[in-house]
Amino acid sequence: MAWLITKFAFTAAVIVLVSEVAKRSDKAGALIAALPLVTLMALVWLHVEGQPQEKVAKHAWYTFWYVLPTLPMFLAFPYLLPRVGFWPSLLASAVITVASFGAFALVVRRFGIELL
Repeated sequence: MAWLITKFAFTAAVIVLVSEVAKRSDKAGALIAALPLVTLMALVWLHVEGQPQEKVAKHAWYTFWYVLPTLPMFLAFPYLLPRVGFWPSLLASAVITVASFGAFALVVRRFGIELL
């Protein structure tokens, strides 16, 4: 149980760090957020917990493919925010992400990559 609490605390600290840095500097906050810190932590947790190398490698592999269709959201949100407000922009960005992921999954399936 202590290990699980440690993982929660460390992971939460990264999110708090990003939001606190972003309050002071848009660029620095975005840079830290763009780093694959959550993925790196997940890889470390999987390794430390004794997961097979194949499992750790697959996590990194699928993370790469899942990140790509999320990128349009980072363009849509700042475009929509001044036009429709925060919550509608966030909702639209989530819908765009889901639609992008669905379309992307169909495209990469033709190349033998199964994301769904």
